[in-house]
Amino acid sequence: MKIIILSRGPRLYSTKRLVEAAKQKGHEIRVVDSLRCYMNISSNKPTLHYKGEEISDIDAVIPRIGASVTFYGTAVLRQLEMMGVFPLNESVAITRSRDKLRSLQLLSRKGIGMPVTGFANSPDDIPDLIKMVGGAPLVIKLLEGTQGIGVVLAETKKAAESVIEAFLGLKANIMVQEYIKEAGGADIRCLVVGGKVVAAMKRQAKEGEFRSNLHRGGSATLVKLTPEERKTAVKAAQIMGLNVAGVDLLRAERGPVVMEVNSSPGLEGIESATGKDVAGMIIDFIEKTAKPHKTKTKGKG
Repeated sequence: MKIIILSRGPRLYSTKRLVEAAKQKGHEIRVVDSLRCYMNISSNKPTLHYKGEEISDIDAVIPRIGASVTFYGTAVLRQLEMMGVFPLNESVAITRSRDKLRSLQLLSRKGIGMPVTGFANSPDDIPDLIKMVGGAPLVIKLLEGTQGIGVVLAETKKAAESVIEAFLGLKANIMVQEYIKEAGGADIRCLVVGGKVVAAMKRQAKEGEFRSNLHRGGSATLVKLTPEERKTAVKAAQIMGLNVAGVDLLRAERGPVVMEVNSSPGLEGIESATGKDVAGMIIDFIEKTAKPHKTKTKGKG
């Protein structure tokens, strides 16, 4: 098969592992920077060009689109979908999962466990917003933040009011969530491929930190999931429409709650913690599933 990876970082661990796994299985694979792609969107025969050459006869595309280039990256992916290329994750599903507010609304509608979450625009509503999520301590998140950036734990009502006021004063979009104290600064990253959890790790925040992201100095260890956690992770990925997803769960007293569904999960932490060949499993899934024009949206969404 001829596969391309849409990635701006050919030297990143995840990109390198996917290239390695595809080559081991006898596929032709190349890394393409989505920002260097340009397209003819008005012709009857949609085309995509990259650095002066036309990209054609591609069987599958693996999108590794960074959050900062979601708009252009998904436009390139849509063009490939219109050309009949099989996407590992569809453009519509990626866009849906990147909108934190919309993704939580979709999960909520389908009955997925989540932290109590509030969203407001006016500083006048701050006291009621804080009350709505159960009071302090609470977590304030920038909707555009990634890798734990723009996430603040406010331990008192006064601190919460000050931080929310500051963010709203900067015209930032934020959401306010209950703090799941019993999780103890740990979350679980479940890696879902093709409707199954193929690997899972527990990420523990370092001392004095509540964000468990590995980029923030958190540590990762192997974890045994409960059947309910497994089911929740699979269902969350399906609701987003993602074939491959990193689903982040917290262990709350009322059961697993979903924090986020990531459409481009990193492979380094989870492969190191579990010893599993997740990149190989992703290529196996493409081998079994890739067929021309096999998208739910056919590039329309």
